[in-house]
Order: sequence, then C-alpha cells, then structure tokens
Amino acid sequence: MGVNGPSNTSGILDGIHGVRLVGRSAFEVEKALHCEGVDRSTCRGVDIAETSQILLIRRIWQQRPSCLRPIRCTLHGDRNITESVANVLTSLPFVVLGLQVPRKNINTALYANSLIGVGIASSLYHSSRGVLRKYLRWADYTMIAATTLCLSRSLRNENPKLLMAASTLLLPIQPLMVSAVHTGLMEVAFAKQALTRPNLRMAHNLHKMSSLLGAALFIADDCFPQTPYLHAAWHLAAAVGVGTCNKLLE
Repeated sequence: MGVNGPSNTSGILDGIHGVRLVGRSAFEVEKALHCEGVDRSTCRGVDIAETSQILLIRRIWQQRPSCLRPIRCTLHGDRNITESVANVLTSLPFVVLGLQVPRKNINTALYANSLIGVGIASSLYHSSRGVLRKYLRWADYTMIAATTLCLSRSLRNENPKLLMAASTLLLPIQPLMVSAVHTGLMEVAFAKQALTRPNLRMAHNLHKMSSLLGAALFIADDCFPQTPYLHAAWHLAAAVGVGTCNKLLE
C-alpha cells in the first residue's frame, strides 16, 4: 500500500513487511503519466526519477521551436485544369536552365541536376491530386532547397563545413530555412562578383529585379490563394532569377 507522510518518518516503518512509503512525487508522476497518455503498465519497474526525466524530455521536444519541426505543406492552388497546365508549363524552364548549366566540376554538376529536379518535382506536384499531392509538395520544397544549397557550394568553396553539414541535415525537415540561408549567401556572392566583373552588372541588375518581383509574387500567392495564376507568375520570375545566376558559373 502507499502511505503519504513526512520524509523524516521513513526510518520508523522501513523494513516492515507489506508497508512501502511512497513520496508525493511518485503520485505526481503517476498523474503525469496518466495525463501524458503513457501506458502505466509499460512503466513498471522503471525508476521514478527516470520516468520524470522521460516526461521532461517529451515536454521539451513538444515545445521545440518551429524551425525544428517538419514543414506543413500548403495545398491550395491548381483549382482547375487550366491553372494546373499553366503551373506545369512554367515549371519546365527550370529543366531547360539545368541543362544549360556549365558542368565544370562536381559542384556545378550537382547544381545542374538539382535544377532539373526542381522542374520535374514542380511539374509532378502541380499535376497531382489526392493524398500523393502532399508528399509531392514536400519533394518540391526539398528540391528547391537542395538547389540553393548546391548553388551556394558552387559559388563559395569557403562555406564552413559545419554550415553545410547542418543544412544537409535540415534539408528534409526545414527546406524553406535552408533555402533562405543559402539564397542569402548566393546574393552576397553575386553582388561581390558584379563589383569586380563589369560584364555581370546587367545580369545582376536583372537578377535583383526578378528576385524582388518573385518575392512579392510568393507572398501574394500565400496571402491571396484564390487569385489565379499567381503561382505561375512566380515560376517565371524565379526562372529569370535562376537564369541570371547561371552567368556566375560561366
């Protein structure tokens, strides 16, 4: 049986057959197990302190920041066949751009292949329906992130190894964050080279305009999901921006 009492009385009844003193914390853990939905039968023989640590770790994991949580893909868009066709057709330029990337080394070859993958993944997503659509949306986001990662590596060999390793690990669960970080690194590299290479200035100016337009269309597509062809327009703006990046690899 369990008896609640002050801790200084534990020595009086210690050793008496059939009597076991249980501190208040044990009942709190038992209640926590019940509230957490843990099967108490699986916790028999487990130390109370160990069980408390398990619950603490679970609560910390459940309260982790959003950057460590898997993406939740939005599935709006492609409301009719016409819009789907437009989105698929505007995905194909990424395949063409990937084929035009100069394959000077392993890094540029990976970038070229990932760019082709973006066009294919986007086409498959926009032509899909049902449950499969959710997984193809995840593949679409992940391929975009992989492309920015490969481009960043192609332009900046001095990127810290820890950053590249962390980006690779986060690729499947936080592709948007990986895309943002490595797009920023690419923008810095593009601006620096445009200052020293006059032949890149026109391409850089076009890149800046297409990037600003693409960012505006991306936000508008999320804020106004009922507006048709916004996503297709974003595809075209992004394709122009990617095409100017290819000038850096020539």
